[in-house]
Amino acid sequence: MSALACLALTVPVHAELPIARGSHTLAGPGAETNATPEWLYTLRPGESFGEVANALLSKTVHADRLLQYNNINNAAAIGEGDALRIPLSWLQRQPDPARVVTVSGQVQHISGNDGRKRSLTADTLVRVGDEIISGSGSATVELADGSQVRISPDSRLIFNRLTQYGKSGMVDTRLRLDHGEVHTKVKPVIEGGARFEIETPSAVAAVRGTVFAMQAAPGTTHLQVTEGAVNFGPRGKTRNIPAGYSASVSTAASGSLSIHRLPPAPELNPLPPQITSLPTEMSWQPSGAMGHRLDIFEAESGRWVESRKVSGNRYNLSLLDNGAYEIHLAALNTRGIAGMPDVLKVEVDLSAQAAELLAPEAGATVNDDMPEFRWELKGSNEVARIEIAEDDTFRRLVATSEWAPDSRALPSRPLTPGTYYWRVVSEAGGNSVASSDAREFTINGTLPPVRIISVNYVDSQVRVFWEKVDTASDYRLQLSEEPGFSNIIKEATLSETTAALRLIPGRRYFVRLKALSEGPLASRWGPGRELYLE
Repeated sequence: MSALACLALTVPVHAELPIARGSHTLAGPGAETNATPEWLYTLRPGESFGEVANALLSKTVHADRLLQYNNINNAAAIGEGDALRIPLSWLQRQPDPARVVTVSGQVQHISGNDGRKRSLTADTLVRVGDEIISGSGSATVELADGSQVRISPDSRLIFNRLTQYGKSGMVDTRLRLDHGEVHTKVKPVIEGGARFEIETPSAVAAVRGTVFAMQAAPGTTHLQVTEGAVNFGPRGKTRNIPAGYSASVSTAASGSLSIHRLPPAPELNPLPPQITSLPTEMSWQPSGAMGHRLDIFEAESGRWVESRKVSGNRYNLSLLDNGAYEIHLAALNTRGIAGMPDVLKVEVDLSAQAAELLAPEAGATVNDDMPEFRWELKGSNEVARIEIAEDDTFRRLVATSEWAPDSRALPSRPLTPGTYYWRVVSEAGGNSVASSDAREFTINGTLPPVRIISVNYVDSQVRVFWEKVDTASDYRLQLSEEPGFSNIIKEATLSETTAALRLIPGRRYFVRLKALSEGPLASRWGPGRELYLE
């Protein structure tokens, strides 16, 4: 059984040490315990004093010293349910890496060991000396004791100390926010033992269990406390900042500390606990604030989904996958600092709907190897793609399109002549999928477009030369006086790869060609070429 399961925080306040269960009496702690921060550990079934001492004590502290500290003469007399007081300074300490829980966008991880830069990914271990540079992305890091640090975009966070006290689960964490913003949720710690500290170039914040946000910029540091309290200010001149207050340090003002009450939390209007269509509008009661800050987090992982400043008292929620979310809304004061948040918990549960197919129609014959497919989406906030196969089971796909919120697409590659089936697969919420009915269609195929090679002018005659298409039997030529070829003045079918045209001098003409075959195959019109006879 792990020692962690039986640990509890305490500071000695009386002379006698009560025993939950056991057959002997322990006397009060010795003089060495006065005002000493310590753990209270209760032995589990089957555990011995020696096992506990070996698992928890530093190698510099002998087990006999712990017996003496608790005024115990015989270690064999200690059994299940008996309690031991252990000074925090006696506990084992070792580096304990933090773990990346979530990453959104591009975030860099710089190793403190070799200085190499790597892309940060979920489950990456962050060790002492490492840095995280968020750029346009964001990340959530979890410490060994379960405390979390959310790193905003455009931030640089350095991990100066990550120490754990043996198997107690208690940690000593010291970070440096070079610039940017972090949001923290710190587990309660004990005076003189566990420690959580964030330093910036102009200030330091030390906490013992709280929720707060911190922003660092050249010459300034801002703090907002929403739960608990934070010791904050220039190093050596910190003050206790309670929940509901913000504080700022400015080096331009000789490191002076200013404290202000945070704007109260706005009042969010309720939403249905389950959202089944997006976009959906959220709103809040007018507060007179100059603006609000909106943050959306995944409820389970804590991943930062969205963060933005909004005006007015309405906002459309969109582009959310299925799942549970926490929506935080805070009023901004005149300095642009967010106040106390109101939190709304919602669950998104979108269901994809089968799309309606428009073109090609069922049984259609297409003379194009890259036909356009069109459909109509019936669901909310959906993306879709086409799937093309040689049979209606779609076990082996011949071509697809990219996932997109569009209603038309081209196949991913040209289709050879033959019969195919196509359908549209739509997706909503990241995990709900629906497929349309399948349609059969036939590709006759196509020939390559005809490219004009050269044009020769001789007297009042113009001769046009074009590339030969191996599979073509003839070529169709069109002549027009405008580049859109909406008004054709001459059209002819030719078997050769050249044609002579008589033109009126001083006028501009345009010519284009396409290849023909003995079957139904034809090419697209090739690019037009301008003709001008002086």
